[in-house]
Amino acid sequence: MPAEAIPAAWQAYAAGVGWALLGLAALQYAFYTVQTVLAFIEMKRSRMEERRANAGWMIGARSIPGISLLVPAYNEEKTIVENIHSLLTLRYPRFEIIVVNDGSKDGTARAIVETLQLRRVGLRRPHRAACKPIRGIYAHPDFPNLLFIDKENGGKSDALNAAMNYARHPLVCGVDADSLLDYNSLLKAARPFVERPNTLIAVGGTIRIANGCEVHGGMVVNEGAPRRLLPLFQVVEYLRAFLIARLSFSRLNTVSIISGAFGLFKRSAVLAVGGYTHGTVGEDMDLIVKLHRHFRERRAPYEILFVPDPVCWTEAPESLAVLRRQRTRWQRGLCEVLTRHRAMLFNPRYGRIGLLGLPMFVVFDIVGPLLDLAGLVLVPLFWWFGLLSFPFLAAYFAVVVLYGVFLSMMALVLGEVALFRTTRKRDMLLLAFAAVAENLGYRQLNILWRLEGIWQFLRRQQGWGEMTRTGFGRRPAAP
Repeated sequence: MPAEAIPAAWQAYAAGVGWALLGLAALQYAFYTVQTVLAFIEMKRSRMEERRANAGWMIGARSIPGISLLVPAYNEEKTIVENIHSLLTLRYPRFEIIVVNDGSKDGTARAIVETLQLRRVGLRRPHRAACKPIRGIYAHPDFPNLLFIDKENGGKSDALNAAMNYARHPLVCGVDADSLLDYNSLLKAARPFVERPNTLIAVGGTIRIANGCEVHGGMVVNEGAPRRLLPLFQVVEYLRAFLIARLSFSRLNTVSIISGAFGLFKRSAVLAVGGYTHGTVGEDMDLIVKLHRHFRERRAPYEILFVPDPVCWTEAPESLAVLRRQRTRWQRGLCEVLTRHRAMLFNPRYGRIGLLGLPMFVVFDIVGPLLDLAGLVLVPLFWWFGLLSFPFLAAYFAVVVLYGVFLSMMALVLGEVALFRTTRKRDMLLLAFAAVAENLGYRQLNILWRLEGIWQFLRRQQGWGEMTRTGFGRRPAAP
């Protein structure tokens, strides 16, 4: 439609909406720029601490706190045994592994008991954290640091609480059954607890994608980029989430989430807030927010850190259906946590976490997807009807797409500095390609999934949904 045929009021309205959306996008990306700068500063500080005192000295130290690894498992028959083998090889002076079968419907319990030749034992401990009834406890005479609990289904939070009730050490580490830890991860995650014994209550590490890596004996022995497009996009996405977002949050002392796949906690602090909350799919974030709330309300000094060095490897979804279920569940969990702890939002009583940490999730993860979708739909629509010029359309998508590419490239740079142990040109080229290509459809798909997750929350939809696993194995050959 010719521009002169459109009423001036409509043109003014479209121009106002367009400029407002462009301004909000620019403001959002300006904040991401600040996050990126803070992430680089925090990475530099972390590297200086590591060079000053390598975590290896802790191996022979007598004062190192013991760690209880809590491994909830539900329908993890394909990966659980390899995961246990991986955990048994970890490099740490004193640790125990507590695996909990949360009423699996597949052969998870049988695989653990038969493969590891476990025997039933009559062990009882006080249940300080609420959990479903225990059906049986198993152990092996030659591996006193391995305990297996078979219980009725109650959800991941319930399984973690059951494991915590039987934990013997002052530090507990939640580990997903579909994940593998680097052999030095416990040392690197525990070092801050040794350096800050009186104030530190939780430490989170980096989660990386194992798809495309070569795995032997429950350990990643050769890193590589996935050869499938969907996991490749997730590698860049995880780097952006952990190495930019959480490093910057740690710098501001506003860490609001430690991934359920790998987090180290002071057991007494977790029990003080009642353990993990039941009836939520965002139990990892909920625990961190509860800890913030508990210590802030009591005006007690505390710290929650993100440390990039401890690495946990996880299997990323390789199908859109499974990935969609995962992302909508994450969004539902976020909405549940923000609703449950809404009294903390914008409340100066809770310091930075109430004034900055949680409000950022509201702005960028709840309101942000709505604004993103509005821009992706309205700006092209207004241009199509002649309400906006083509240069404006090009400027809007240049901001949205090109800045997304910039953020992804910065995440790759941080990853190369902090985490990557390979310099294969093919892998780096694949990741660079993914950093560009994910902005041309994949990120927009995630916007829709986030909005779907919000809709599911409003409809009070519950449940995790089935997460299909292929199991860890050798790195696939290139197509």
